Amino acid sequence: MPVANPIRVLIVDDSALVRKLLTEILGQAPGIEVVGAAQDPYIARDKIKALDPDVLTLDVEMPRMDGLTFLRNLMRLRPMPVVMVSSLTAKGAEVTLHALELGAVDFVRKPDMDLRYGLQEYADELVAKIRAAAGARVRALPPLPARAAAAEGPAEIPRRAIQSFRTTDRVIAIGASTGGTEAIKEVLLRLPPDTPGVVIAQHIPPGFSAAFAERMNRQTGLVVKEAAEGDRVMSGHAYVAPGDFHLEIARDGARYVCRLNQNEPVNRHRPSVDVLFRSVVKAAGTNATAALLTGMGADGAEGLKELHEIGVYTVAQNEATSVVWGMPGEAVKRGAAREVLPLQQIADALLKGAAAKR
Repeated sequence: MPVANPIRVLIVDDSALVRKLLTEILGQAPGIEVVGAAQDPYIARDKIKALDPDVLTLDVEMPRMDGLTFLRNLMRLRPMPVVMVSSLTAKGAEVTLHALELGAVDFVRKPDMDLRYGLQEYADELVAKIRAAAGARVRALPPLPARAAAAEGPAEIPRRAIQSFRTTDRVIAIGASTGGTEAIKEVLLRLPPDTPGVVIAQHIPPGFSAAFAERMNRQTGLVVKEAAEGDRVMSGHAYVAPGDFHLEIARDGARYVCRLNQNEPVNRHRPSVDVLFRSVVKAAGTNATAALLTGMGADGAEGLKELHEIGVYTVAQNEATSVVWGMPGEAVKRGAAREVLPLQQIADALLKGAAAKR
C-alpha cells in the first residue's frame, strides 16, 4: 500500500549504472520514492526546482561541475539533506570529509569492484541513511566571508603542550555517528593541549577513519591519530577508532592503552560506541568523563548509562544542535546523561567533569 508522504529522493551521479542501481534499491524501500535522476549538477539544479525532493544523493566526481562546488552552492542557496556517494580511496575520503564540513548529512561508499553486488550489499545502510537524512537538521552554509572566517577556526589554535607525552590518569570518551565528524571537530577545537587523553568511537568505514584523524590533527590543538594496538593514552592526544575495528581501553600498570579487535559488530556497528564505553567502565571507572553526540540509532546509550550508574560525569548532545538526535536522544530516554547540552558547551563540560574528579 503506498505511503501517504514518502521521502522523495533525487539521485545525482554521472554513472548510468549507479543511477540505475540506486533507483532500484531505493525504489524497493517502503516510504521512499525516487522522483528523478540527474547525470550532472546542471541537470540536478533544474530537477531540484521542478521536483522539490526531500533528499539528494550526490556523487563527488562529475563532469561540468564537481560535487563539492555543487554542494557548496546548494547549501548556500537551497539547503537540503544530502547523502554523498563516495569512492573508498584516500582522495575520496578527504573529499567526503570536506563535503560533511559543507553540510552533507552522511555518506555511503561506492565500491570499486563489482558495483552491482557492492551496492546491493549496502542496501540496508543506504536506506537507513536516506531515512535519517530526511529527518536531519540542515543549516544553511554561511556567506563566503563568514565561511572563510569559520574555516580558520579559533583565532589561534592552542600550541600543543611540550608535556603532552605524559600518560594520563583521566580519560575522556566520545561516541558519535551521523553528523559526528563535524560535532567531534567542534568539541576537539575547544579542548586545550593539556586535556586528558581522548578516545573516540565514530561510526566510519576503513580508510575514512585515518583521513578523519589526520584532518582533526591538522585543525585542532590536540595530537589526533587513528588508534593502533597498544597505543598509550596520553594527555593532549586523541585516538580515533579505526574503521571496522572496535576500540577499547585497558589498564597497563598505571596507564591506559588502546586495544583493537574485530569481534562481532555491536548494535550493527564496528566500531561500536557501547564497546568503547564499556571498556572505559572497566579500565577507568570514575576517572572518566563521557559524551554521546549526534547519530542515528541507539549505539552508546546503554554504555553511557553504565558509566552514569557508577558515578561518571556523562553528557548527551541536545536535540537542537544534533544533526540526528537518535543516539543522544536514546541516552536521555534511558536516564544515562547527567546533563543534556548544546554542542558548543560540551567541551567545557567534559573538562569540568574531569577536573572535579581530582
